[in-house]
Amino acid sequence: MSAEPKYKDNNVTEMNISNKRVNLTDLVKRLEFEKKKERKNNMIISAAALSAVAVFGIILTL
Repeated sequence: MSAEPKYKDNNVTEMNISNKRVNLTDLVKRLEFEKKKERKNNMIISAAALSAVAVFGIILTL
């Protein structure tokens, strides 16, 4: 495993390690970022699958 932080490229501010309190707004922003990222990936996969089915259907009709 790498010692680098998992959310390095994230726009969310990093929490101060010496601070024992968790910033709830940072957690909510991270959650929203992850949801958007997952939704985008799902849309790309769905579009690719739909395109593959369409191309396969066109090939079958020829």
